Amino acid sequence: MRILVVSDLHGNRAAIEAVREPHDVCFCLGDLVDYGPEPAACIRWAMAHADHAVRGNHDHGVAQEVPVAGDAGFRYLTRVTRPDMWEALDADERKYLLQLPVTRRVTIGDVRFLLVHATPRDPLDEYLLRDEAAWTRRLEGVDADVVCVGHSHMQFSLRAGGKIVLNPGSVGLPRDGDPRAAYAIIEDGRIELKRVPYPIEETVAAIGSSPWPDRAKAMLTHVVRHGRLPQPSSLATPTGAAADEAALEGGADPDD
Repeated sequence: MRILVVSDLHGNRAAIEAVREPHDVCFCLGDLVDYGPEPAACIRWAMAHADHAVRGNHDHGVAQEVPVAGDAGFRYLTRVTRPDMWEALDADERKYLLQLPVTRRVTIGDVRFLLVHATPRDPLDEYLLRDEAAWTRRLEGVDADVVCVGHSHMQFSLRAGGKIVLNPGSVGLPRDGDPRAAYAIIEDGRIELKRVPYPIEETVAAIGSSPWPDRAKAMLTHVVRHGRLPQPSSLATPTGAAADEAALEGGADPDD
């Protein structure tokens, strides 16, 4: 059994279309929308390919039309891009986003999987990186062999509390300095963390054609090309530049 695990597509059609791994089952860990310019295509990909999918915090925010405030980093990009997401979807795509569960349990063979976007304690929002001690605490009482998570856009696999935690990284918007699409393969008990290049300039062109402010376009273009936010510069307004710098110094953006 070969399982493809993807997460955090974020409206980047070109990135998810580059993931062409043969597989028997696909897990999708959420965040199909926000940031990227082609959310409908990413939802359609999940509808066609994901055997088991869960809701991410951005899927929830778009589906429930939750407004976001902020002028820094990824929170700013969410605020700018979210208003266009719902209108970009047709009825079937909206229905799919609305019905995504927050958690999902799947048993394949004798392996019990728990799928969540963030953590079992807070499936939508808790931000937890590769930290064995922290994950051991979070997994107390969790009845699963493998816990598949996304949210941080950071790729890792670790053993904690007698379980395996797998984060496949982000397909559409990596944040670890490697802009290639990230995902994972599980086969015969072995986990392989993988990256694949994709036609980034297709995504850049789609960003350029969006109605978003120039600052947001420049920030998103930098992220898809370089796998991280740009350093504070003339891309931002004076207030925005200071806020972006603070976000960078603080590490993970609390909105994602």
